[in-house]
Amino acid sequence: MKKILIIYHSQSGKTRKLADAIVTGVKLENNNEVRLKPALKSTLEDLLWCDAVIFGTPENFGSMSGGLKYFFNQTYYPVKEKSSLNIPYAIFISCGNNGSGAVHQIEQIAQGYPLKKTINALIIKGEIGEIDIEKAIEFGQTFAAGINLGIF
Repeated sequence: MKKILIIYHSQSGKTRKLADAIVTGVKLENNNEVRLKPALKSTLEDLLWCDAVIFGTPENFGSMSGGLKYFFNQTYYPVKEKSSLNIPYAIFISCGNNGSGAVHQIEQIAQGYPLKKTINALIIKGEIGEIDIEKAIEFGQTFAAGINLGIF
């Protein structure tokens, strides 16, 4: 059974809606245990628990949220001391602009852990509609399938 962790930050609820849909997608694939955790409550132990991780954040002023950055600040050096993490990861962003700033920041940080990039980031602009929920479910299922098949 593969363990997939989804760490997200959400103030308005948009990123949480996407996170919930991604959980649904991950669960569509068999042999997965999924854990959904707010970034401000996520710990090093959560990261060391999982076989793969998905990070979610709103884009705030062209950057990732402070909540997700806090998680990275709290885990970066401790994880370096404990292990070479090197697990697969993916990113989802809710934004009003284009999301590229947040994606870039997370990708730069992920190189240092190190984490292995898998699929392209899911970027959803504006209000979350039914099509966006479907995209998020497909994103979660695709990620989980890749983890299960050993593609990532």
